[in-house]
This record gives sequence, C-alpha cells and structure tokens, in this order.
Amino acid sequence: MFLNDDFLLSTDWAKKLYHDHAAQMPIIDYHCHLDPQEIYENKPFTSITEAWLKGDHYKWRLMRACGIPESHITGDASDYEKFLAWCQTVPKTIGNPLYTWTHLELKRFFGIDLLVNEENAKTIWEQANKKITGTSFKRREIIKNAKVKVICTTDDPADDLSYHQLLAEEEPDFKVLPSFRPDKALNIDQKGFSAWIKALAESTGSDISTYEELIAALGSRIDYFHSLGGRLSDHALDVLRYKEADAATLDSIFQKACQGMSLSLEEIDAYRTETLIRLIHFYHQYDWTMQLHIHAYRNCNQVMFDQLGPDTGYDGINDLSITIPLQKLLNRAEATNQLPKTILYSLNPNDYPALTALIGCFQKDIKGKIQLGSGWWYNDTRDGMRQQLSQFANGSVLHHFVGMLTDSRSFLSYTRHEYFRRVLCEFIGEIVARGEAPEDEALLGDLVEAISYTNAESYFNF
Repeated sequence: MFLNDDFLLSTDWAKKLYHDHAAQMPIIDYHCHLDPQEIYENKPFTSITEAWLKGDHYKWRLMRACGIPESHITGDASDYEKFLAWCQTVPKTIGNPLYTWTHLELKRFFGIDLLVNEENAKTIWEQANKKITGTSFKRREIIKNAKVKVICTTDDPADDLSYHQLLAEEEPDFKVLPSFRPDKALNIDQKGFSAWIKALAESTGSDISTYEELIAALGSRIDYFHSLGGRLSDHALDVLRYKEADAATLDSIFQKACQGMSLSLEEIDAYRTETLIRLIHFYHQYDWTMQLHIHAYRNCNQVMFDQLGPDTGYDGINDLSITIPLQKLLNRAEATNQLPKTILYSLNPNDYPALTALIGCFQKDIKGKIQLGSGWWYNDTRDGMRQQLSQFANGSVLHHFVGMLTDSRSFLSYTRHEYFRRVLCEFIGEIVARGEAPEDEALLGDLVEAISYTNAESYFNF
C-alpha cells in the first residue's frame, strides 16, 4: 500500500481521473523561490544533503522537534552527519506530510525505494550520491524530467534579471519568468529602507528623492519585468491594515523614512495602503495577476532569528482580522475599474470562509478573476489541500481554480504537484461516490486537467 500507484486514491473514479488525466499534465510552477542563477548555471549538487536538506526549513522544524542539535541542522556538522540526522528523524514523522514527501522525492528523483531510517541511511547516501554525479541530476534536467513548462521566480524590483535574460536566450525547453515582489518598497519601517531606495534608483538610472519619483521608478521596473515575460506580482502582507492619505502626506512620510526618522503606525499604514493601491493600478494596466500572501507571523523566536536570520523555520501563523481592510483595498481598486486578477492566500485556514465570500463580491468579466489561493506553507498537507478545495468548491467555481504551486526553494519539490493532484482526484472521486456528480469522464477529466494545468496556462497569459 505504501506509495503504490494508487496511494491516496480511495475510489475507482479517483484512480481513473489521476492516471488517465492528472498524471499526464505538465507543470506550471507559478510561484516559487528558486534562484534563477542556480537554474542558469546548472551545476551538479555536491551531495544529497545539498539537494534535499539545504534551506528546507520544513525539514529543519521536524529535526528540532526530535531533539536534533542545531549543529546537525544548519550548523557545521558534515553533510553526512546532517543527512543521517534527517534519516533518524523521518521514522518518527508518520502522519506529517513530510514522511510521504520524503519517500516520494527519494522514489521519483533518485529511483530509490527504501524506507528512510538510520539502518538504510548509508545505502541511500551511496546510491543517491552516485545518481547526483550524473548529468541527468543537474538543476535543469530535474526541471525537464518533472515536465515543468514554466517557473515563476520571486524577484525584487531592483534585481537586474540578468539570469532570466540568459535563460530566455539559451533554454528552449522551459521558461523561467520573473515575478515582482516589492516587499522592500512597502516595508517603509524596516531597517535598510533608504539603502534599498538607492539600489532601486540605480536600477532605473534615475533619482528618487520624492514619493512620486518612487512610484514612477516602480512603474518603470514593472515595465521591465513585463518585457522579460513577468506576468505576476507577489506580496507578503503579514499584517494588513487600511489607511488613506493624500499626496502631500505621502511625500512627507517618505522624506521622514529616507532621513531615518521614526514613523507612527498611522503613517506606516497610510504609506503601505497608498503604495499598494498605486501598484495595483500598474498590475491592472499590464494585465498582471496580483498575489497577496496574508497572515504569516515571521521570526517568532528572537534568539534564533539573531543567530540564523529569516526563513530558517521560526515563522508562525497570524490571526488578525482581515475582512474589513481587504474589502476596502479591493473596493478602492474596483471603484476606478482597476482591480487586476487576484489570488488571495492566507496562512490561517480560519480565514478561508471570509476570503471565499469576499472574492465572490469582485468577480467580473474574467473566469475566476479573484481566486482563493492553494493551501500554502503549513496548509499544503492533505488535510489543508482538501479544506481549501472544499471551501473553493462550496463558495465559488472550482473549475476555474489555477491549482498548485511549490512555493519552494528546493528543486525536488515538484512531487508536491503529484501529491496535490492525487488529493484533488481523491476529492472529486468522493463527490462522485456520494452521487453528487455524474460518472462522466469527459466532464470530470476536463475538470481535473483544468485545475492541474490548463487553467494556469490561460489565466496567466504566459
């Protein structure tokens, strides 16, 4: 039973839909954190530890929960010692999706069908590293073998996107496109804001000494991203508040920040709101899709943040109210007919009912214009995926859902698409088994293929 051809597929219709439809579809990974330089340079991995554990804070959290010392997670232990520590951890994680994902990655990418444990560690290490030395295990080959057609990276407005340019010129088998992530432009209260403004000015070849010049510079970078195939923006809105302000007030706030002066909460909220509104207008102009990732609670452990920095496994889930500020933001854009295609993700699944109800208030002209984003981060589990699918199906039109993304820094995360597609087919198969949908392969197969691939292809206009 374990990871056999039909794992997660609990009905005959689930099996049919997965094997005859979902499994055949390519992948569009429209949001991830892969490094375009790594993709372009296409270097071999040094060991399975680099490929499997480096930067993977999902795994790091479980290792810490099992009492593994930090030296064997992010510290100076050898690659084999870190790998062994993970192998010691895995048998204890049954019930966590990483137990399944770990074995699925090992099976799909390395061709190794062994249980991950301390006893098998040396054998897996040797077999995997032998595989890694071959040309088929370089970054681009992994992407091609996973049938990935489009990768959208996450890029700062000041990035020169040189590796995207090189890949566009030299890589014929898949696209690597930039996504506009202006968090540093919005986070005016964060250390380094004025230094980032200087970097943005250098990237545009213009002076940025006023708020309007900042907006013009951001617009210029959006145009540049668009010229290289960029069709999405992404925002980490860990805290979402709404506050309007006029142009004079915004310039005053901007000047204070550039001079290193402290800002009030009202000033921060006004700047973030109005800057986001202006970016939204650009997104609409260029027919982009805006992604809002809401309710991460980052860097909860100050001691470990000081030691290791961000994105190391110390983020939580926020639980602030979002309905009112989000409604005001969307309504403001809609009032001038400048609301772009939008995907709303929340790290807090308790937000799903409110988000699903809200997206229905702003649907217009485009199929699935406003979407409830896929189960993200702590929610890309079987339970989390099913909850998201259920909410989307109950409150909107599931057929228009743009499906799964990896949101990952790992080249081995494409098995998450397989996992999601199995969960999707399981979900639809259960609907059929209850008599709530007909046993119509043309109808159901089209639904599965749309969510797996074709919706994303048409929605994003790549």
